[in-house]
Amino acid sequence: MPKVVVLPGDGIGVEIVPQAIRVLQAVLKDAPLKIEFEEHLVGGAAIDALGKALPEATLAACQEADAVFLGAVGGPKWDSLPAPERPETAALLGLRKTLGLYANIRPVRMLPALVDASTLKKEVVEHVDMVVLRELTGGLYFGDKGRKENPPSAYDVMAYTEEEVERIVRLGFETARMRHKKLCSVDKANVIETSRFWREVTNRVAGDYPDVELTHMYVDNAAMQLVRYPEQFDVIVTENMFGDILTDLASMLSGSIGMMASASLNGKKGLYEPAHGSAPDIAGKNLANPLATILSGAMMLRYTFGLEAEALRIEQAVTTVLEKGYRTGDLAKPGDKVLGTKEMSDAVIKSLELFPRV
Repeated sequence: MPKVVVLPGDGIGVEIVPQAIRVLQAVLKDAPLKIEFEEHLVGGAAIDALGKALPEATLAACQEADAVFLGAVGGPKWDSLPAPERPETAALLGLRKTLGLYANIRPVRMLPALVDASTLKKEVVEHVDMVVLRELTGGLYFGDKGRKENPPSAYDVMAYTEEEVERIVRLGFETARMRHKKLCSVDKANVIETSRFWREVTNRVAGDYPDVELTHMYVDNAAMQLVRYPEQFDVIVTENMFGDILTDLASMLSGSIGMMASASLNGKKGLYEPAHGSAPDIAGKNLANPLATILSGAMMLRYTFGLEAEALRIEQAVTTVLEKGYRTGDLAKPGDKVLGTKEMSDAVIKSLELFPRV
């Protein structure tokens, strides 16, 4: 039986992940494939219990599993730890590097029911439907870093190999080929040598995809265009740090970062998680939006297990709940029916009944 390692983590992770698992179990009742879920500690919870953010047992389980389902890690309690020991560094970056999860995929789509939830004008966001691919295991976050004493200074090195650039760019072309055949590669080639190299590799790979329209855009302009005219984008591909920033910016194009699902893939295995953090300020209060986590579960069914019908049922159920006017606090406006974390998940599970498996 296929196995998924479940890592609730910290903060709201311990609230949203169990609710998403409930939704997955509900949709899998009628599925042709049964999946085993096995929970392990990670992040600050693992530090408190076992002394390190990514225990050997957790990492081994993730390596053996077919997929990993993650909530969120980190919080003020562990901010004073040395950087290499903090949950965000040791757990998140450790999992990405060890599992080789080089491609982060984040769909960004405005559901009609949430147009008014965005801080941007309706005419700007109402037709947003794009995918952002972020390179996840190279660049500044994984380069050489350190400090010097004389004079006091710090440094971080951004580096990419040809293989690292080509594999994520090629995935970008493949993704664009399945959509509207438009790929925008985002870099900073007017200033950064790594970006000039990135652009050279991208242009070479483009020769294998003559049916896909390739454009290049500097990252600062891309940030401006995402809030000015996001409808122009179909698929965006970019390096690690730029992708980190642009995907959070893009989250507001879908109404809230609480709606942003993501998949991190290595070609064989996937790690699925919501794009938001551990939100310690609302943890334990039944206030967190579980929809990004639930939608990440749908991505897991689609990308790892090939259960397209089940993934689509979850997405349809989420859309239906929102169309009925149900909202969590991050999406709510006056007059909306505001639900807690569990109640929103209950509503999604109930809506699954409207979309039987065919």
